[in-house]
Amino acid sequence: MEDKSQVTPINSRHRDLKALMAPFGGWDMPIQYEGIIAEHAWCRKRAALFDICHMGEFIFQGDFEAGGLEDVFTFSVATIPVGRSRYGFLLNDNGGVIDDLIVFRIAEDKVMIVVNAATINNDFAVISQRLKGGLFTNITDATGKLDIQGPLSRDVMVAAFGDQVAQIPYFKFITMNILGVETVVSRTGYTGELGYEIFIPSGKVCELWDLLLKDERVKPAGLGARDVLRLEVGYSLYGSDIDEQTTPLEAGLGNFVNFDKRFIGKEALLKQKGEGVKRQKVAFRVSSRRSPRHHYEIIEGDQTVGNVTSGVFSPMLGCGIGIGFVSARECPVGSDLIIQHERVSMDATVCELPFFSGGSLRR
Repeated sequence: MEDKSQVTPINSRHRDLKALMAPFGGWDMPIQYEGIIAEHAWCRKRAALFDICHMGEFIFQGDFEAGGLEDVFTFSVATIPVGRSRYGFLLNDNGGVIDDLIVFRIAEDKVMIVVNAATINNDFAVISQRLKGGLFTNITDATGKLDIQGPLSRDVMVAAFGDQVAQIPYFKFITMNILGVETVVSRTGYTGELGYEIFIPSGKVCELWDLLLKDERVKPAGLGARDVLRLEVGYSLYGSDIDEQTTPLEAGLGNFVNFDKRFIGKEALLKQKGEGVKRQKVAFRVSSRRSPRHHYEIIEGDQTVGNVTSGVFSPMLGCGIGIGFVSARECPVGSDLIIQHERVSMDATVCELPFFSGGSLRR
């Protein structure tokens, strides 16, 4: 069967580096280069470079209120200061998560919306349908995105592009000239470490990749390490931990919902808030080095109470970790669980998130 996965502009670079490639969100992406554990360690100790060109980017320009954008997400776009960004959700009528995303306030009348790879086309269609005006453009194909993450990432970026990078606070960004083109450099990421997301025209992304990898403090890392890094700090993965059948309240992400504003799905969430959720997210540590896997059963006592949605071996904790969903009011912190699938069985204990909090994120 023919592989119809899309490729990022750096695809040939990954193959030159002998990366293990696999489909992800409709894209042919690097899973690992020298190994997930080694790449994870490099990110936690130095600086890792990730190809994130598969993510989607949209631009909205116009009046946020009159154009209807203010009512689209679970947070206010109009109150984001210029040069800052905000995380939240695009919901359906039932309060389910169509996507989780970040909005960057570029100017008083302009934002960039960054969405997940597998949901690009649907997100663009849904948002377009909800708008009443303004100019809404999909710039995904024209935009490249690299993430450099790790405690040495600031030093690397300053050495390459100047001292102004060092002045960017967490969840703020600047627009600057890199390789002769206008580039957005944002102090954000998905690893729990100090890091930057770099949005650059796609025609320049290979040159930027090569430039950053010339620094001996930087190594490439694939989606395997990225998944371990994000789960250690408790971040949700769209398509696994959140989806259109899962609400932010069930996923323990209610802090990213502003109930003081209008948004589609609000009524469903208010009803769920009043009645109480029927299921809830739970985090657990395994008593061995075994990795829990997606869809493994979560058992408390002699009853199956839920299923695993994400699980990995955590190098920082030296054991398996995971999150999943269980029946509401089940499994308080400290509860003993069994994670089971066919002949696989592992003992686990419910814990709080994040699993690992010793990263360099806010340095």
